[in-house]
Amino acid sequence: MDGRGLVRSVRSVGSVSAARGLRTVRAAWRRRRADATGLPPRGTERARTPGQVREVEPGPGGGIVRFNRSELRILVAVNGAVFWGWDGAAPEPSYALVGRCPDPDPRAVLEPDTDGGWRVVAERVTVAVSRLGSVEVLTPGGVVLRRDLPPRWWEPAGPVGGGTARWMQRSEVRADARFFGLGGRAFGPWLQDGTHRLWNTGSGRAFGAGDGPLPVTMPVQLVVADAGTHLAFHDSSWDGTVTLREGAEGAGSGHDRVGTSTLRMDGGPLRCWVMVGTPSRVLLAWGSLTGAAALPPAWAFGHHHVRWGRGGEQEVRRTVACYREHGLPLDAVHLGVDHYDAHRVFAVDRERFPKLSALADELRRDGIRLVSAVGPAVAAEGGSAVHGSGAAQEAFVRDASGKVVQGVSWPGDVVFPDFTHPRVRQWWGGLYAERLEQGFAGFWHDMNELTLPRSARHALDGRDGDHREAHNVYALCMARAAYEGLRTLVPQERPFVFSRSGWAGMQRYGGTWSGEVATGWAGLRASLALVMGLGLCGVPYAGPDVGGFGGDLSAELYLRWLQLGAHLPLFRTHAGTGSKEPWEFGAEVVRHARTALVGRRRLQPYFVTLAHLARRTGAPCVRPLWWSAPEERALRDCGDAFLLGDCLLVAPVLAPGVERRTVRLPGGRWYESATGRAYDGPARVLVDAPPDRIPVFARAGSVIPVRGEDGGLELEVWAPVRGRTGSGTVVADVDDGWEEPEIERYGVRWAGARIVVEREGADGARELPYPARVRGLGPR
Repeated sequence: MDGRGLVRSVRSVGSVSAARGLRTVRAAWRRRRADATGLPPRGTERARTPGQVREVEPGPGGGIVRFNRSELRILVAVNGAVFWGWDGAAPEPSYALVGRCPDPDPRAVLEPDTDGGWRVVAERVTVAVSRLGSVEVLTPGGVVLRRDLPPRWWEPAGPVGGGTARWMQRSEVRADARFFGLGGRAFGPWLQDGTHRLWNTGSGRAFGAGDGPLPVTMPVQLVVADAGTHLAFHDSSWDGTVTLREGAEGAGSGHDRVGTSTLRMDGGPLRCWVMVGTPSRVLLAWGSLTGAAALPPAWAFGHHHVRWGRGGEQEVRRTVACYREHGLPLDAVHLGVDHYDAHRVFAVDRERFPKLSALADELRRDGIRLVSAVGPAVAAEGGSAVHGSGAAQEAFVRDASGKVVQGVSWPGDVVFPDFTHPRVRQWWGGLYAERLEQGFAGFWHDMNELTLPRSARHALDGRDGDHREAHNVYALCMARAAYEGLRTLVPQERPFVFSRSGWAGMQRYGGTWSGEVATGWAGLRASLALVMGLGLCGVPYAGPDVGGFGGDLSAELYLRWLQLGAHLPLFRTHAGTGSKEPWEFGAEVVRHARTALVGRRRLQPYFVTLAHLARRTGAPCVRPLWWSAPEERALRDCGDAFLLGDCLLVAPVLAPGVERRTVRLPGGRWYESATGRAYDGPARVLVDAPPDRIPVFARAGSVIPVRGEDGGLELEVWAPVRGRTGSGTVVADVDDGWEEPEIERYGVRWAGARIVVEREGADGARELPYPARVRGLGPR
């Protein structure tokens, strides 16, 4: 471990019991000693670059370009994605990809280019390779979107030292480009200049805007420029950094400074995927490559509330009763590690929860599900059934000498399953049977961004390696184990799993949440940035812990956070520390909280529809304002509002004392939903933001599925501009099973002085299957 890690371990002594703190320090020293003996010293290193082109070997969808000191494999896939790998690196194996690599595009051919280079021309993209190893990605019109300069490797050399080669890849993008992505970041979503680490990390404290790295990092960049949008994914799970520097246009001088991205990795293959097109086309290709997002059950789009479980069954009943007494909708209660017996995973504290399954049944009858925290740490001392069965399976991570690695977590001394082994994933997935017997309907994975000794050994699905490669995919593999286990145990239901940590492709198994975001306005702003950034990396189901951790939570901050959370896919309030429940702030806050919670329940059918569309198209539920107009530069820099699907624009209040705020509207007509007033964009408008609501706008011509007062589905229709039409999509999810519901499309148009709403593909005279309410007909 590095010095910073040791300091964090020592600091923890003051924040927990002395005994556990000392165990933490000892575990840190054990990691340091294990790495000193288990990893080869770097020793002398020799730098290498590709050299010049020597020969080429055309193949399906591209081919191989051989240089003096390396070779480059190029592939254009049928989904339009481009792959290249240095030193013979192939697309597989990869934890990011779903299934096999896409088939090559038979129309893409490697052919000579100018100045001794080569190129592959495809329908949507051209890839040009210079004679010295630069790789350019061009639009069909020949505009360069990205140029990767010849890479550089540092390889062990000499009689002392060994290990894998480090490498660096410097890339250039257009001068006007903006960077987005890199997983869950506490700033942005526009990533400004600086160095960003790619190592999933729990900071050991609550985080706010600008802090990092966080538990979900991904080497995924979405780059938006006037000339086009592209996504670049460097498929290596090793520790690394990305240094970004925006470009600058010459303001008429003709001397632009390109934007740059410098990626440095401690090891792993140097391979890259690039997708080019509109944002929607790029995310569609990314989803086809890494897998469709798991579809949570419909109830997962309601209001979740977390109790750590210290107060037992009576605390849960008391909390639920308070929500009911105050008329506040509640759909799920989450129990943290304190409901476990001595914090041991898959073991209930029978003193606090003597009849947990009966409690779960009681809540389910009231429409409330129980969700359980699950961590990867397994108590190491004897008597634990999970430890016993895991030891029999040889399931736990070992160090380079073959000894089981121990660490420190909530139960004390713990060991860790190797989720990169198929047998271990199957064993772990079967353990969820105990959770299901207790009545739990969903699972949140916590504390899974752990750092073991870097020399710790992992199976890596038959390839064998160490924690340097496995660390970032550890939580991804844990989520896979749970998801696949639940599909086996309850095949008729869609699993509900979300994880604190993960990596590229994690959307296949569920979503994520913010982790320990700091209580404060900076934490509120970080919550929005994190959710938007994750969506652009292909993870649509995400949200923060409303209220955050640590610090003083004012009534104003609580309400503004609640109002934001009510418009994010995962809506979870947290009562772990301090006053975090509406009635603790007084009657006025309860009234305003009721407005937010009732509004969320009304939008639940819209969230379900967006989730189905995200699964099929890759489009995130929460989108930046530039999503449909990436060429609009003013929208690229706007991070204080977002689009919720195609129909709604949400402008949260992110600072104290604000009761009016400016909102930047994209092109078209927008209606403020609270007042019905119409605004025409693109424009900046000043609107009211009183304590009981935040500004929300509906796009003219939208058809939005909502929950009516009787609980049934209704269509909320916003009048289109005269002379134009509108449309909307509805996916009516009738249960939580696997049957694919029909996608219903509705059109809206003016007919004289009337608004006509029709289901597309049906007889225009046919009665609509749902009641419809038209809004936006009043004076402007």
